[in-house]
Amino acid sequence: MTKPVVLIAEQLSPATIDALGPDFDVRHVDGTDRPALLSALADAHAVLIRSATKIDAEALAAAPVLKVVARAGVGLDNVDIAAATTAGVMVVNAPTSNIISAAELTIGHVLSLARRIPAAHASLADGQWKRSAYTGTELFEKTVGIIGLGRIGALIAARLQAFDMRVVAYDPYVTSARAQQLGVQLVTLDELLEQSDFVTIHMPKTPETTGMIGEAQFARMKPTAFVVNVARGGLIDEAALAVALRDGEIAGAGLDVFTSEPPAEGSTAAALLSLPNVVVTPHLGASTEEAQEKAGVSVAVSVRLALGGDLVPDAVNVAGGVIDPYVRPGIPLVEKLGQIFAALAHSPLTSLDVEVHGELNDYDVSVLELAALKGVFTNIVSETVSYVNAPLLAEQRGVAVRLIVDDVSDEYRNVITLRGALSDGSQLSVSGTLTGTKQIEKLVGINDYAIELPIEKNHVVMVYTDRPGIVAVYGQKFGEAGINIAGMQIARRAAGGQALSVLTVDSPVPDALLGEIASVISADLFRQIEITPV
Repeated sequence: MTKPVVLIAEQLSPATIDALGPDFDVRHVDGTDRPALLSALADAHAVLIRSATKIDAEALAAAPVLKVVARAGVGLDNVDIAAATTAGVMVVNAPTSNIISAAELTIGHVLSLARRIPAAHASLADGQWKRSAYTGTELFEKTVGIIGLGRIGALIAARLQAFDMRVVAYDPYVTSARAQQLGVQLVTLDELLEQSDFVTIHMPKTPETTGMIGEAQFARMKPTAFVVNVARGGLIDEAALAVALRDGEIAGAGLDVFTSEPPAEGSTAAALLSLPNVVVTPHLGASTEEAQEKAGVSVAVSVRLALGGDLVPDAVNVAGGVIDPYVRPGIPLVEKLGQIFAALAHSPLTSLDVEVHGELNDYDVSVLELAALKGVFTNIVSETVSYVNAPLLAEQRGVAVRLIVDDVSDEYRNVITLRGALSDGSQLSVSGTLTGTKQIEKLVGINDYAIELPIEKNHVVMVYTDRPGIVAVYGQKFGEAGINIAGMQIARRAAGGQALSVLTVDSPVPDALLGEIASVISADLFRQIEITPV
């Protein structure tokens, strides 16, 4: 069978090639050689690029079988995403590859400003010994304000807390519960600027955030305060920053990014480079060997997933999307809930509601709908089920699917429920959650019976009339068959009514034994569930 063609258009690490594996015909081309690139794209199924190769409408038109464009890095300025979407081509990048590098560079700027390291180095290298001229300030017990408490902001908070700094943050999209988990106090932007000794910005660049730190914001800051920007050029009004630095409104600035790069001669950005209270670097946020390798490996994995028809978490357009780290652990949980749901269903599914309750209300959880469908169909259709074809399988079977999200979760931080209508008119629901620092996957409800049991490979679920001796009966039967019960939960709504037992067993139970026990206890529901690894 012919292997899919993966075209590598720029220099990538050997680890990237290794991550692709042996399943592809890997070819190389110089992406800056336009005629060669267009020719090589003719039969390419995927193309891996960095920042020098331009994938625009012309390039896409030259690639009739192209499925995915993979940018080994964060920015996508050299990819026409709209044209790719129109062409049905997935675009992926490596959004987390540089987060540690960017966080560490931010810490480097904070320390450089606090202790005046670059200026002291330049002075000493020039033959001067001026100890008293470079007196700095400690980070200990100072306040740092983080604007944007996303992945990088959270890493910076953890690192600066190790210096015994107080951390405050402004981020309109972060819940107080999330901030509390990080040991950070959420405040307004004005409060952050007024309280902070160091301000560091980690926001995306949008029309709303461009110039968000300008004249009015500098006026609120302490004259001893420093500002750092390792995120995006333009978040700080460079002209206002130059005035604030010259007039002593703030003490200094650390900059890795600029409105135009490199700063044009005669521009405000270029003028900032010569100020004595500014520390600058030439956009080095992702410039570590580790970040470069992570980026290549990450997109190689995405290419494998995309060409295999699976969910691509780092896709920015077609059949995917960026998945927040807070949402990501829920994906395997929901897949398993889908398998449990399918195993308990005694007639075909006609509609399915994927209900997400709790703090996840603040995030994009659309991926959980795909995960639920994948789980439901994994063990009940003959074809391989992927995140791409699961919605089609539901459509072909006439299953109506809804995603319902709210912030109401009384007992757990988040609860996810799959609630479906079956063709015989009955209803079925299963609920799960993640608990503790290790994010243990737990089954917490079946048909509104409340339980709490870790999800394992093998379970037995039974519903029967509650009466004395039932546990002893099935316990003895399992024991005689050499099947160990590793865990058990029993729930009921009223004494003498229906009871639900969910057992965790160490090995599958023979069908004959299941039938025997179901008969002895007169079970209304008796199902064995085997979870397929996800």
